[in-house]
Amino acid sequence: MPNLPQTVQRILELMKRYPGVIALGGFISGVGSFILVDRQQGLATWIAIIMLVSWVWLMLENSLTELFAKVFKREIPQPLLRYATQMIHQESLFFVLPFFFITTAWNSGQLVFTGLLGAAALISIIDPLYYKWLAPRRWLFLAMHTLTLFAALLTALPIILHLTTAQSFKLALGTAMLLSFPSLASIFPIRTLRGGLSVLCITLVIGATGWFMRSWVPPATLWMTEVAISTQLQDRTPGDSLHQVSVAQLSRDGLYAYTAINAPRGLDERIYHVWKFNGKEVDRIALDIHGGRKEGYRAWTHKQNFPGNPVGKWQVQVLTEDGQVIGVLRFVVSDAGQDNQVPNEAK
Repeated sequence: MPNLPQTVQRILELMKRYPGVIALGGFISGVGSFILVDRQQGLATWIAIIMLVSWVWLMLENSLTELFAKVFKREIPQPLLRYATQMIHQESLFFVLPFFFITTAWNSGQLVFTGLLGAAALISIIDPLYYKWLAPRRWLFLAMHTLTLFAALLTALPIILHLTTAQSFKLALGTAMLLSFPSLASIFPIRTLRGGLSVLCITLVIGATGWFMRSWVPPATLWMTEVAISTQLQDRTPGDSLHQVSVAQLSRDGLYAYTAINAPRGLDERIYHVWKFNGKEVDRIALDIHGGRKEGYRAWTHKQNFPGNPVGKWQVQVLTEDGQVIGVLRFVVSDAGQDNQVPNEAK
């Protein structure tokens, strides 16, 4: 392999000369991956597998470089390793971002999680921030590393293994906790039993925080393609979507909450329509959906039993089994004699 060092040097020079091309490539690749998942999930599965394999390589980077040096009697140039790590972060973040942008309920705490992913993606494509601000701060670098892997697993597991959103969240959170332990141990060296217990406690706190704030994490592979609050439903097609409904109509027809939810092919998922009146839950109805339909799996609930005085603000939250918000339908019940038929709010 006499030409290897020269070839590597040329690649490094091109990377340094055109750093924006790498960032642009990561962005185009991420958006392209999302489109393929939406239209051709078989190919998207391979893309997701490649993404996860690249993360395995990143976690075993030191061991693999030592093995390479022993086998080929040459060391991989350090700048190449840095660029490879940066490209993995870019590819992973821009792979997951389209999923989270489309599934985020922007008027909820999910804004924080998706905002963090967006900030991490921005840092990964700006060299001064990535190399001079992030990389020297080992704890911050590892935190970004763990966050990105967590988001990648949330996106890839339902596609590859057909795990439900609840199962994917638990597995992704458990993996993030396991990876955070050695990362924390490298920041806070374990020299005594007390030190080891402290690192373990920090790891458990990270896991507990992730679990209790799971409603802030968008369900990456579930999103609503069509919604309606309507007094009519025929042949699985709702009538006009209403923003305001009269008490008389509620008493006469009841109300349908209709949602068409996009899910990966082969995925069976239980979701809930949670009816709330002035912020208080009054009904929680389970629905089973099946992935694969391009227009989204059609599911609805028909509520006929309303409080004696239903006038006020209503909403139907669409939740996963673990309480992650897929979307929210809002409407108002008034004692007026007519209804204002305008498009309903989906998020």
